[in-house]
Amino acid sequence: MKLSKNINTQFVEVISMIKQARYTAIRSVNAEQIKLYWQVGEYISKKLESAQWGEGVVEGLADYIQTTNPEFKGFTRRGLYRMRQFYETYRHNQIVSPLVTQLSWTNHLMILSKTKGIEEKEFYIRLSIKESYSKRELERQIDSGYYERAMLSRKKAFPLIAHQHPQAVDAFKDSYVLDFLSLPKTYNEKDLQQSIVANLKDFILEFGRDFSFIGQEYRIQVGNHDYFLDLLFFHRQLRCLVMVE
Repeated sequence: MKLSKNINTQFVEVISMIKQARYTAIRSVNAEQIKLYWQVGEYISKKLESAQWGEGVVEGLADYIQTTNPEFKGFTRRGLYRMRQFYETYRHNQIVSPLVTQLSWTNHLMILSKTKGIEEKEFYIRLSIKESYSKRELERQIDSGYYERAMLSRKKAFPLIAHQHPQAVDAFKDSYVLDFLSLPKTYNEKDLQQSIVANLKDFILEFGRDFSFIGQEYRIQVGNHDYFLDLLFFHRQLRCLVMVE
């Protein structure tokens, strides 16, 4: 049966509703899981702090869970101590604790194991929520020292940009990690451009997810003259074009 264009459009709207509902359901399940891990971590922490339990009791709890309910995954001795660490790390932080349910447990474990101070942890939690980072993308940003580079950039003066567009200070960084381009020790501008285009996804992620690639050698006309931009991007949050020369 041949359907009209208008009907097909309505069908697409239904598909969009289904996808949105599934996404909301997944987020709800994740939030409940994080709440559970927080509660378990809090319970263990308080038992240990009050000396009602010794360290060996936690291992006994892990064995008991695995014996009585083997279908419960993640509640090993290591997992239980991670839940305790999770709770004790953020329990006194009134800024971070409301955010924790918005992040997956996998990303929480990454941040707990790979970062140091609470400021750095908060930075990556907020970044992961904002950019919807996968484990791999978050690990790449941590390993590249994104936090350190962002802090150095903020210490430098951008008075005009910061006044007009506060988000712009975070959108642009002074230095970028281009190891993924696999460039030789000596390279020219053409080599850099070709490598960037070949690895465009990682390059845009290095800039930030708000950047969308528009084109390479993009032609623009100014008066009677044609100019070709090496790379042209659009930044969704700032709502402006960004050219790379």
